[in-house]
Amino acid sequence: MADNATPKVSIIVAAYNSQDTIEECLKSILALNYPAGFFEVIVMDGGSKDATVKTAEKFPIKVVSIRLNAPAAYNYSMKIAAHPILGFIDADAKVEGEWLNKLIPHLAESKVAGVSGSIETWNAENPWAKSIGYELKNRYRRIGKFTGRIATMNLLLKKAVIEEAGGWDEKLPSQYDTDLGFRISAKGYKIAYEPSAVCYHFNRPTLRAYYRQQLQYGKNTLKLYFKHGRLARGDEITDVGMNIQPALLLGVIAFFLLGIVPALRVLWVVSGLILLAMLVYFVYSAVKIAVKFNDWVSLRLVVLYFVRAVAWFVGAVITTARYLSGKDK
Repeated sequence: MADNATPKVSIIVAAYNSQDTIEECLKSILALNYPAGFFEVIVMDGGSKDATVKTAEKFPIKVVSIRLNAPAAYNYSMKIAAHPILGFIDADAKVEGEWLNKLIPHLAESKVAGVSGSIETWNAENPWAKSIGYELKNRYRRIGKFTGRIATMNLLLKKAVIEEAGGWDEKLPSQYDTDLGFRISAKGYKIAYEPSAVCYHFNRPTLRAYYRQQLQYGKNTLKLYFKHGRLARGDEITDVGMNIQPALLLGVIAFFLLGIVPALRVLWVVSGLILLAMLVYFVYSAVKIAVKFNDWVSLRLVVLYFVRAVAWFVGAVITTARYLSGKDK
């Protein structure tokens, strides 16, 4: 039974072509062990072409289908959300029954703007998804009691603080959560981390799907760093080692092209040494994770690291080209 201190929560689920996961996602939310009438669920659909909306409408929730990117959808949802605490769960994620009960107590502190839980892999039977999950889990383990930002797949935030920080940046189709976290921190707030509150994420099951996801991150990461240059130095979740990889690939390509000139042929050696150094670093990182989780399937991370570095590099090139052509100004 709820008491007067139990806060009411509006849980926002951003969805787009999520028919394979939306049903389990919503079932897990509606099964939360939280007082009836103290939380609502709003699905913000970005104009899905599959059965996402049809599936979501089977549940006793609000479903809004409007062609908006995720941050714009979140800004829209804030206007129709009935409660002062907003929960964010991705349509390709599901939560354990005590997720909300474990997170809510952290919001009692006035300077805590939000709180997140830990992430496990939903589709762990897939070796690529499982490897991605290990790498993400390893990065989350670097988070202490508080952090400056966290992904929206698994997050509670106070609506008033989001509004105070200026809302979500609709010009960032991805990386908008990092941007908002930075602006919230600049206001003197912090985001708590509660590892016992578990969210299960459906990770990309193929290299192609992973590349496409990371390509979007690459396009918007450059925009993010132009906006907040300090973030390029890295944090607990995205360290400087990840951030410099696209620049290293740029060096590889530049030295290779310069090496076409016979007098500069030695630059091919430099290009090769950079690639070798990246390979050594990737193997070392993958082996560390394999040992930590006692599962050698995570050696696939060597391939995933290369795919991510290439995707971020290509994304940065696309963003730069669009900016120079005037399309993104």
